[in-house]
Amino acid sequence: MTQHLKVAVIGLGNIGTVVATNLVKGNRSVIVADRSIEKATAFAQKAGSLASPASIADAVKAADIVVLAVWFNAIKELFTTYAAELQGKIIIDPSNPIAPDEKGGFKKIIDKNQSAGELLAALLPANATLVKALGTLGAASLASAAFQQPANVLFYANDDISINAVIEQLIHDNGFEAVRVGGINQSIRIEVFGDLHEFGALGKPVTLAQAEEKLVIHQ
Repeated sequence: MTQHLKVAVIGLGNIGTVVATNLVKGNRSVIVADRSIEKATAFAQKAGSLASPASIADAVKAADIVVLAVWFNAIKELFTTYAAELQGKIIIDPSNPIAPDEKGGFKKIIDKNQSAGELLAALLPANATLVKALGTLGAASLASAAFQQPANVLFYANDDISINAVIEQLIHDNGFEAVRVGGINQSIRIEVFGDLHEFGALGKPVTLAQAEEKLVIHQ
């Protein structure tokens, strides 16, 4: 069943490009959209027949699963602009609420005890479901650590456990093993600076065995 759910990746920046590329490698069809339709078209031409370009509005309408691979604040704008189209969709949020600091690094743009996942969950369009996923690694690792043996882990958080199989299939099709850490109230753990993020205590991609050795995973 999960293979038939249509996936759209909105935003072809660093993360979105890798996610869409990984899906094609995993033999999963993907609709790609960007503010520039030319960028989406160019990506699809390069990626092959499994990738289809579309406008953002058309991509959201056509998809069952919508990956919003854009900045945290841009997701909030998309929630408003496409509120009607996003109703009833599974929304994947890989975002991290960060911005460049004055020292060449990054800083959180929300309170240190807040998570993007929880803030966005409070703003969801009607009947939509939010899943925090595909953002626990930087773009470089998301590309290089995919489709390895043994498989590396991508963590996810969601409240609606009835869609776990759907999300885990999506992560598998990205070339990773899926590990649920709990509900959206656990999403801070898998955002930048969290204990299950590459740019936090985790430090690098890990296999399931390595994750179980190092970390307490709340199921």
